[in-house]
Amino acid sequence: MGWRTIVVTQHAKISYSMNRLVIQTDQDKFNVPIDDIHILLIGTTQAVITTAAICALAEGHAKVIFTDHQGEPITETMDCYPTRRTADLVRQQVTWSKQRIANLWTKNIASKIQNQIQVIDFVGGDSQALVDEYDKLELNDVTNREAVVANKYFTLLFNDEFHRRDFNPINAALNYGYAIILSAVNREVVTNGYLTCIGVHHDNNENAFNLGSDLMEPFRPIIDQWLSQQRFTEFNSIIKYGLIALLDVEITFNGRRTILRNALTVHVANCLHYLSEETNELQIEVELPNEVSSHAFNGHV
Repeated sequence: MGWRTIVVTQHAKISYSMNRLVIQTDQDKFNVPIDDIHILLIGTTQAVITTAAICALAEGHAKVIFTDHQGEPITETMDCYPTRRTADLVRQQVTWSKQRIANLWTKNIASKIQNQIQVIDFVGGDSQALVDEYDKLELNDVTNREAVVANKYFTLLFNDEFHRRDFNPINAALNYGYAIILSAVNREVVTNGYLTCIGVHHDNNENAFNLGSDLMEPFRPIIDQWLSQQRFTEFNSIIKYGLIALLDVEITFNGRRTILRNALTVHVANCLHYLSEETNELQIEVELPNEVSSHAFNGHV
C-alpha cells in the first residue's frame, strides 16, 4: 500500500520502467517506486502518461487524478480488478439493511457537524447555533440538519457574504481539497471490493462516486479548517500543494493518533464492515489538529 502523493505540474512524460514510475521533464528525470505511490495527481494538461504506467499504477492500487485547464480535478482512474472484489460483495452491497444505512448516515452526519463545531471553535467563532442544530439531529437526518448547519457554518467560517455556490478562490480551493479526500476514499472502497457508484445517501445516477461522497463527510472540515487560516486572492499552486499535503496531517481518529490517509483507510473499512453486518459497532470520532499543518510536500515535480 503506497504512501506518497506525487504531483506533476509541468510539461512531462510519465512512463514505466522496472517497477518504477519515470517522470521526464524538460530539465530533470525522476524515478519513483510504484509501490510507494498512493496518489499521482497530474496537475497540468501539458503532461502525457503511457498505458504501461497507468497499468502498473492500477496494479499497485495507486489512484491517478487528472485535472483540467484550470487545474481542477476532472477525472480519476478506477481499477477494474481490485484485490478483493467478488460478486458476493456486490450482491451484498445492493441489499444492505435500511436500518444500518440509516444508522451509518446518522453517525456520519453527527461526526461531520461535531467537526464543523470544532472548526468554528478553532477560529474563535460562536458555535452555539451549530450546537443547537446538532441537538435536533434525528435518525437518518430526516430534517436535513446537515444542510441547515452548512448554511450557518460557512458564513461563520468565512464571512456573511460567502456562499458555497459562488465562483471564487475559496470555493475553488474547497472543491479541490474535497476532491482529494474523495479520491482517497474511493480508492479504499474499491480496494475493499465494493462499488463506488452505489451509495447510502447520495444516489445521483451521474455520480460514479456516490458511496465515496457518503463516507468522506466527517473529514471535510479538515479542509475547511486549513483553508480558514490561509490568506489568498487566487487559487494558486501553493494552496494546491498545501491541500494535497493534508493527507499526511496528524489527527486523532477513534482515540488513536494517526495521519489522515490512514484514518480514511480505517474509516472506510469500518463502515463497510458495519453495512455488511460483519460487526455491530461503528465509531466515527475525529479530533481535528490544534494547529494548522505545515507539513512538507512529498513529491512535487
